[in-house]
Amino acid sequence: MKASGHPAWHEDCVVTCACGNTFTVGSIKPTINVDICSKCHPFFTGEMRFVDTMGRVERFQKRQSVAADMPVTKKQKKLLKKKQEEEEEAKRPKSLKEMLDKVKAVA
Repeated sequence: MKASGHPAWHEDCVVTCACGNTFTVGSIKPTINVDICSKCHPFFTGEMRFVDTMGRVERFQKRQSVAADMPVTKKQKKLLKKKQEEEEEAKRPKSLKEMLDKVKAVA
């Protein structure tokens, strides 16, 4: 196996978090910057907060509020259409006799 095929290993790689926490690990990079670590992650701290660096939570909450303000949802439209179809079916004659009775009544 070639010795030049492997990257250089750094035993003292410094990991720096956005919260200011730093610790040392082994890595092929000399320094690593992370957005969240065990000191500030909600799972480890027990806090109830959103971890969001790109605004995804705010976009989701905005879409949810817009959807709640919409008057009719797809599910409601589907139920309304089904109800209309049932009403039309109830108006139709169920037998030949009913159909002939309607024709006689009109004539």
